[in-house]
Amino acid sequence: MNELTVEDLLETIVHEDERYTIDAYHFIREGLDYTVKKLRKPRHVKGGELLDGIREYALKEFGPLSKRVLSEWGIHSCSDIGHIVFNLVNAGLLGKTEEDSLADFEAGYDFNDAFLRPFKPVKVH
Repeated sequence: MNELTVEDLLETIVHEDERYTIDAYHFIREGLDYTVKKLRKPRHVKGGELLDGIREYALKEFGPLSKRVLSEWGIHSCSDIGHIVFNLVNAGLLGKTEEDSLADFEAGYDFNDAFLRPFKPVKVH
Protein backbone atom coordinates (compact mmCIF):
# COMPACT_ATOMS: atom_id res chain seq x y z
CA MET A 1 0.00 0.00 0.00
CA ASN A 2 1.29 3.45 -0.89
CA GLU A 3 2.12 5.92 1.86
CA LEU A 4 0.59 9.38 1.51
CA THR A 5 3.14 12.13 0.96
CA VAL A 6 2.99 15.57 2.54
CA GLU A 7 1.84 16.93 -0.82
CA ASP A 8 -0.97 14.35 -0.94
CA LEU A 9 -2.10 15.38 2.53
CA LEU A 10 -1.94 19.08 1.63
CA GLU A 11 -4.00 18.50 -1.50
CA THR A 12 -6.61 16.74 0.64
CA ILE A 13 -6.65 19.65 3.11
CA VAL A 14 -7.03 22.22 0.31
CA HIS A 15 -9.82 20.16 -1.25
CA GLU A 16 -11.68 20.08 2.10
CA ASP A 17 -10.97 23.73 3.03
CA GLU A 18 -10.71 25.87 -0.09
CA ARG A 19 -10.00 29.12 1.80
CA TYR A 20 -6.24 28.65 1.61
CA THR A 21 -3.78 27.61 -1.11
CA ILE A 22 -1.11 24.95 -0.81
CA ASP A 23 1.42 27.79 -0.81
CA ALA A 24 -0.20 29.11 2.38
CA TYR A 25 0.38 25.78 4.10
CA HIS A 26 4.00 25.63 2.94
CA PHE A 27 4.55 29.19 4.15
CA ILE A 28 3.10 28.49 7.61
CA ARG A 29 5.31 25.41 7.90
CA GLU A 30 8.36 27.45 6.85
CA GLY A 31 7.32 30.16 9.32
CA LEU A 32 7.19 27.55 12.08
CA ASP A 33 10.69 26.31 11.16
CA TYR A 34 11.93 29.92 11.17
CA THR A 35 10.35 30.52 14.58
CA VAL A 36 11.87 27.38 16.11
CA LYS A 37 15.34 28.39 14.84
CA LYS A 38 14.83 31.91 16.19
CA LEU A 39 13.96 30.55 19.65
CA ARG A 40 17.26 28.58 19.58
CA LYS A 41 15.82 25.62 21.47
CA PRO A 42 13.72 22.96 19.80
CA ARG A 43 10.49 22.98 21.76
CA HIS A 44 6.76 23.45 21.40
CA VAL A 45 5.87 26.84 19.92
CA LYS A 46 2.86 28.66 21.36
CA GLY A 47 0.35 30.46 19.14
CA GLY A 48 1.57 33.96 19.98
CA GLU A 49 5.19 32.97 19.38
CA LEU A 50 4.25 31.48 16.03
CA LEU A 51 2.35 34.62 15.02
CA ASP A 52 5.38 36.78 15.85
CA GLY A 53 7.70 34.45 13.97
CA ILE A 54 5.44 34.34 10.92
CA ARG A 55 5.20 38.14 10.85
CA GLU A 56 9.00 38.44 11.01
CA TYR A 57 9.49 35.70 8.41
CA ALA A 58 6.97 37.25 6.00
CA LEU A 59 8.60 40.68 6.28
CA LYS A 60 12.01 39.12 5.72
CA GLU A 61 10.85 37.09 2.70
CA PHE A 62 8.43 39.49 1.01
CA GLY A 63 9.09 42.95 2.47
CA PRO A 64 6.45 45.50 1.48
CA LEU A 65 4.58 42.83 -0.52
CA SER A 66 3.97 40.64 2.54
CA LYS A 67 0.31 41.52 3.05
CA ARG A 68 -0.46 41.16 -0.64
CA VAL A 69 1.26 37.77 -0.96
CA LEU A 70 -0.46 36.40 2.15
CA SER A 71 -3.80 37.71 0.89
CA GLU A 72 -3.36 35.94 -2.45
CA TRP A 73 -2.91 32.71 -0.49
CA GLY A 74 -6.08 33.35 1.52
CA ILE A 75 -4.35 34.59 4.69
CA HIS A 76 -6.03 37.84 5.77
CA SER A 77 -5.76 37.68 9.57
CA CYS A 78 -4.13 35.90 12.48
CA SER A 79 -7.19 33.67 12.79
CA ASP A 80 -6.50 32.44 9.24
CA ILE A 81 -3.04 31.40 10.42
CA GLY A 82 -4.69 29.53 13.29
CA HIS A 83 -7.08 27.72 10.93
CA ILE A 84 -4.16 26.66 8.75
CA VAL A 85 -2.22 25.43 11.79
CA PHE A 86 -5.17 23.41 13.05
CA ASN A 87 -5.83 21.98 9.57
CA LEU A 88 -2.21 20.79 9.65
CA VAL A 89 -2.71 19.38 13.15
CA ASN A 90 -5.88 17.55 12.10
CA ALA A 91 -4.04 16.04 9.13
CA GLY A 92 -1.28 14.80 11.44
CA LEU A 93 1.35 17.13 9.99
CA LEU A 94 1.78 19.19 13.19
CA GLY A 95 1.35 18.40 16.85
CA LYS A 96 -0.39 20.33 19.60
CA THR A 97 -0.76 20.29 23.36
CA GLU A 98 -4.00 20.27 25.35
CA GLU A 99 -3.53 23.99 26.00
CA ASP A 100 -3.37 24.94 22.29
CA SER A 101 -6.52 26.33 20.70
CA LEU A 102 -7.72 28.48 17.83
CA ALA A 103 -8.31 31.25 20.38
CA ASP A 104 -4.52 31.59 20.66
CA PHE A 105 -4.55 33.12 17.19
CA GLU A 106 -7.61 35.35 17.47
CA ALA A 107 -5.97 37.99 19.67
CA GLY A 108 -3.05 38.47 17.30
CA TYR A 109 -2.04 41.57 15.38
CA ASP A 110 -3.77 43.69 12.77
CA PHE A 111 -2.38 42.82 9.34
CA ASN A 112 -2.21 46.46 8.24
CA ASP A 113 -0.16 47.34 11.32
CA ALA A 114 2.03 44.27 10.97
CA PHE A 115 2.73 44.29 7.24
CA LEU A 116 2.11 47.81 5.92
CA ARG A 117 3.11 50.15 8.74
CA PRO A 118 6.82 49.14 8.73
CA PHE A 119 7.09 50.51 5.18
CA LYS A 120 5.15 53.77 5.56
CA PRO A 121 7.28 56.90 5.33
CA VAL A 122 8.05 58.55 8.64
CA LYS A 123 6.66 62.08 8.91
CA VAL A 124 9.27 64.62 9.90
CA HIS A 125 8.09 67.84 11.53
